[in-house]
Amino acid sequence: MEMKPGGSQPSATGPKEWFTGTVRIDPLFSAPPPARASGASVTFEPGARSNWHTHPLGQTLIVTAGCGLVQCWDGPVKLIRPGDVISCPPNEKHWHGAMPNTAMTHMAIQEALDGKVVEWLEKVTDEQYRAATTKAAG
Repeated sequence: MEMKPGGSQPSATGPKEWFTGTVRIDPLFSAPPPARASGASVTFEPGARSNWHTHPLGQTLIVTAGCGLVQCWDGPVKLIRPGDVISCPPNEKHWHGAMPNTAMTHMAIQEALDGKVVEWLEKVTDEQYRAATTKAAG
């Protein structure tokens, strides 16, 4: 058994190549092989969001604070709040992030396939983000 005390793992800034706005990533766990699961707590400051991306074995998001958005490619935008659990199936193109005036934190859990957990794609444009926030507020 291994225990990592809270606060013992350093936070990281979400890379600008993968995120728009200010994002903090706090690692939670990375299971040793042969297990494939890893998890992090991710905080999006107001207006921050991920790029479009996919996960080879899917992803589970558990919203823990704030208010945010999630959207699948060509799908409806969904407002997400604490307690919501979002299951993204393998290879589904999606993005997630905070509302314009509210931060959002979620736990992200995913599994690696051949050592890879995510395929980063293009940025969510400002126009796509504005349209999503308008639909979510309506």
